[in-house]
Amino acid sequence: MQIGKKIKRLRLKKGLTQEELGERTDLSKGYISQLERDLNSPSIETLFTLLEVLGSTPKEFFDDEIDEQKVVYNEDDQTIYSDEEKNYRIQWLIPTSNEKEIEPVLLTFGHRGEFKRFEPSQSETFIYVLEGRVRIELGKEHYTASKGNAVYFEASDSHQLFNDCDGRTELLLVVTDSYL
Repeated sequence: MQIGKKIKRLRLKKGLTQEELGERTDLSKGYISQLERDLNSPSIETLFTLLEVLGSTPKEFFDDEIDEQKVVYNEDDQTIYSDEEKNYRIQWLIPTSNEKEIEPVLLTFGHRGEFKRFEPSQSETFIYVLEGRVRIELGKEHYTASKGNAVYFEASDSHQLFNDCDGRTELLLVVTDSYL
């Protein structure tokens, strides 16, 4: 087990520099650097102090299953939902998206398809049109985007997406605060 690598990962996840971690634990920046490069080993007391500041428990730190991060997802990991009435299909691209800060989905509209209306929120929305054309109603404004166009907006107004062509429209939709 590489203790230093795990300490560094936790530190970066917390957004701390080596110097800031050192200040919070009464350790020097140089010592933190040595720990992270596995050039030195902390005492049990020092390790527990580091873990407390880094927001981890010893069990979490030493449990290798928790440390594993899945990076690549395939179709078997994805959830798909189709709404026949509104003529759309949504595919959640990562299974744990509702636990993350962003939620990427593949949204496909059939003829005259429409996605549900959303109330104003603090979310941000990014859309990349892969095929067809989409109409975005954002408050009282209307926008259209075609294949190859990117769209970004803050969801501070109510909004809804519609297929704006006779054929199929497919887009990559990424939102923050997971409200799909």
